Amino acid sequence: MKKTIYPFILLTLLLLVSCKSKKNLVATLPRPVLNIDSVSTDITDTTGTIAEMFTPDHSQLKDLDVSKNKKRKPKKQETLADDKHSDWVLRGTKITSSAVKLSSAYAGIDRVVNYDFTHRDVPEAFEGFRIAFISDLHYKSLFKEQGLNSLVNLLIAQKADVLLMGGDYQEGCEYVEPLFAALSRVKTPMGTYGVMGNNDYERCHDDIVRTMEHYGMRVLEHKVDTLRKDGQQILIAGVRNPFDLARNGVSPSLALSPKDFVILLVHTPDYIEDVSIANTDLALAGHTHGGQVRIFGVAPILPSHYGNRFVTGLAYNSAKIPLIVTNGIGTSQMPIRIGAPAEIIMITLHRLTE
Repeated sequence: MKKTIYPFILLTLLLLVSCKSKKNLVATLPRPVLNIDSVSTDITDTTGTIAEMFTPDHSQLKDLDVSKNKKRKPKKQETLADDKHSDWVLRGTKITSSAVKLSSAYAGIDRVVNYDFTHRDVPEAFEGFRIAFISDLHYKSLFKEQGLNSLVNLLIAQKADVLLMGGDYQEGCEYVEPLFAALSRVKTPMGTYGVMGNNDYERCHDDIVRTMEHYGMRVLEHKVDTLRKDGQQILIAGVRNPFDLARNGVSPSLALSPKDFVILLVHTPDYIEDVSIANTDLALAGHTHGGQVRIFGVAPILPSHYGNRFVTGLAYNSAKIPLIVTNGIGTSQMPIRIGAPAEIIMITLHRLTE
């Protein structure tokens, strides 16, 4: 009897040790992910900590119940805050964010990420101004007709004041016309503006420009446009081919006044660190797809020479200018997303009152 039970006890002890070892292994894995679902940011801290803010994780957020027969309105949004950073306040800026998961009624898009951007330079007339930002549709990759119809319906439901687009629109020139024909159904008071991505410079560039202009959309290739409301204004600047710094290494924001509220639209987030984007109050970018495939919050392959620093969400360049990077919607190389939900960004502007 004793001879029989001894091996059993030994096996049990080995299993316990093995489980403990695995638990310790998981606990000691590096975690370069900072959850910023709800943060106020203070860059008066000059220790460099802010540069580490990347890869928001919205996995704890509550699903939004949406059906075709009900008006799309979340009953409750959950926000997640990192205690270490929750009391930060950027010079003249406060930024909070939350995410809402979407039901299958919006097939092809997983969530809406909402930002409240409070800044001292926001004109009073633009209090509550809503900006929709989309990027990297790569139509038709994983993102096809059903997803495009979902995107259009979702954007219409958001009731944005302006629609901004970050490039990489297509995976074939034959898709340009149907894509922008569908997007033209999204009507906003201030119109639609876009820049080009690397895919769009590799093929179809002229077709895209012509098609966008045909549907009344503005292409901002090193151009600045003015949005006016009640005698006040904000500026939207766009970057032409940010991968060609020899020709485009001078940001269009440099010619603007620091007193204006300026949004810089650029395809790749690397640009905000590669060159000076002085006078910019907020930069918007895509290109990374949020890593497209992220394991434990880390993207093994990322099209950025800054690694995971600008992979997704809220980040800052060395000059402490805030940047929002979207995961985008479509895919490239492989039609798959893991740990990088397809999303649209909604930004609501607020005037900071001291």
